[in-house]
Amino acid sequence: MTFRFYMMFKPKPIRFLPLLLGAALLASCSNDVYMFTSFHEPANEGLRLLYSNDGYKWTDLNRIFLTPQVGPSKLMRDPSISRGPDGTYHLVWTCGWKGDKGFGYASSKDLVHWSEQRFIDVMSQEPTTVNVWAPEIFYDAPTKQYLIVWASTIPFRFPRGIEDEDNNHRLYYTTTQDFQTFTPAKLFIDPGFSSIDAVVVPRGPQDYVLVVKDNTRPNRNIKVAFGPTALGPFPNVSEPFTGNFTEGPSVLALPHKEWLIYYDAYKEKRYGVMKTSDFKSFTDVSAQTSVPQGHKHGTVFTVPAKTLKNLLRSAPVGAAATSTSGTHE
Repeated sequence: MTFRFYMMFKPKPIRFLPLLLGAALLASCSNDVYMFTSFHEPANEGLRLLYSNDGYKWTDLNRIFLTPQVGPSKLMRDPSISRGPDGTYHLVWTCGWKGDKGFGYASSKDLVHWSEQRFIDVMSQEPTTVNVWAPEIFYDAPTKQYLIVWASTIPFRFPRGIEDEDNNHRLYYTTTQDFQTFTPAKLFIDPGFSSIDAVVVPRGPQDYVLVVKDNTRPNRNIKVAFGPTALGPFPNVSEPFTGNFTEGPSVLALPHKEWLIYYDAYKEKRYGVMKTSDFKSFTDVSAQTSVPQGHKHGTVFTVPAKTLKNLLRSAPVGAAATSTSGTHE
């Protein structure tokens, strides 16, 4: 059955086999595995990683891979990783709730050994900027550059509706080819409402999907739009495909041109998952998935099976898988 809104369910805890046995099974089935960046509240520990062979059942590697050291608050929220053509993993993250005008950055060849962390200032040219939230990194092959999109509030810049001036977000972006120089921040999209948590999904030549949260009250739900490039334009934002009080979408590609969209149904304290082949109709497959307890907003990417095996060598056995939740206000 296909739904516009999710169905309520109560997930059952699932115990996973020891991680090393899981790694052997994964390596025998595929050359690549899914990884899901993660963090736990109160966001002061750092980067966590989940893995999955099928994109439905997730296991927590149950360790911290990078402890945040930059930004006034030294937090790590919303970690996002993109793997470049040379195999380097580039990580960006939210450094704090308010007062930051940039995001954290580090890189790694193996997800274990990381470069020095850096604070990337992207909004100092706008001195009244309230925040820089949920930077999402994406490698755009046609332009051979990385796109980073985040949400910021600049009071009195846009009509606020019923939102407070310090909570009226719009999406901004920068691009880079080398992570040494970044283009000046520009407005990515103004959909006419407060928006955060943006994901750019490539489907084919001149065919991109934007998955984005409408952060206005009382909506707080997730919508899509379509554009010809990674930078859009993305006109005609859709009606929501989730219910209200949902956020943090993460999209993974399945075989046969299908996608799963994970999102935090934070009021219900669970993760929801929609399956789609066209980003116009959506099937709720939440009951078929399991997400480890405590998991918060991240992104999904793929790694070679040998990379996972290396990660597992120093990781303890995974915990039970249940639903989890959280929210940006």
